[in-house]
Amino acid sequence: MQVALIGLGKMGGNMVERLVQGGHQVVAYDRDQAVTAKVAAGGATAATSLNDVVDKLTPRRVVWLMVPSGAPVDSSLDTLLPVLERGDVIVDGGNSHYSDSQLRAKRCAEKGVSFLDAGTSGGVWGLKVGYCLMVGGDQDAFDYVAPVFKTLAPPDGFLRVGPAGAGHYVKMVHNGIEYGMLQAYAEGFEVLESSAFDLDLGAISHLWNQGSVVRSWLLELTELALADDPGLAQIKGYVDDTGEGRWTLLEALQQNVPTPVLALSLMMRIRSRQSDSFAARYVAALRNQFGGHAVKHD
Repeated sequence: MQVALIGLGKMGGNMVERLVQGGHQVVAYDRDQAVTAKVAAGGATAATSLNDVVDKLTPRRVVWLMVPSGAPVDSSLDTLLPVLERGDVIVDGGNSHYSDSQLRAKRCAEKGVSFLDAGTSGGVWGLKVGYCLMVGGDQDAFDYVAPVFKTLAPPDGFLRVGPAGAGHYVKMVHNGIEYGMLQAYAEGFEVLESSAFDLDLGAISHLWNQGSVVRSWLLELTELALADDPGLAQIKGYVDDTGEGRWTLLEALQQNVPTPVLALSLMMRIRSRQSDSFAARYVAALRNQFGGHAVKHD
């Protein structure tokens, strides 16, 4: 099948490679033409602009966006919609907010173009093991793009979860859950690391993946990370977030759904960015005031 992929970063470039390996004809484009050339060297056709992308495709076109959420998606639509034709399909595989995807689907429908929001999970490992794809949008467009989904995903790894916006909604909650899982593992491993025992954390992460109820791919990645840096001394404890955890928490609040684990995991990410928080100094100072508890000074 012929498909264009726009945005050739860590995931987009690997997705092009997986699609080429699967026998698809891929038109690749990135604003950085050096990146486009590098990815195209693996068998894709390089495009020099979004208009060139459309020119290199034959109807019914499929254009897959892997660009940052927000303005980059809208600016891509600004360029693409005037030159695409009725029946063509745009897929947004980034982490857009689901409500934005609903609006974009309506905007595309006015031009006769189908819009699919495809929450994409798999990270840098997707090239090897495949991408989990949570797709929202029209059934007809989903069925048309299914050969691409089938190549990108592992067996049973793609699903139309509902109408426009549903794909990014499911991916939003998926990432919120990820926050909580990561925080639970992090806290457990910190207890192990600080114990009086001389524990091999890499060996324990491998052990727990052998039939334990906490086994997971995250533990496999833990083992790999600890093999490279047993004490994790080479990295700073600064944890960023790309917004999906915040969106999940806001959605939960709007629905009156209690999500204490997800909320606290987000708060801990924010705390990680403070080397010495005012709040912590405040608590230490008041403990000293009311109880005479010792405080530490620089």
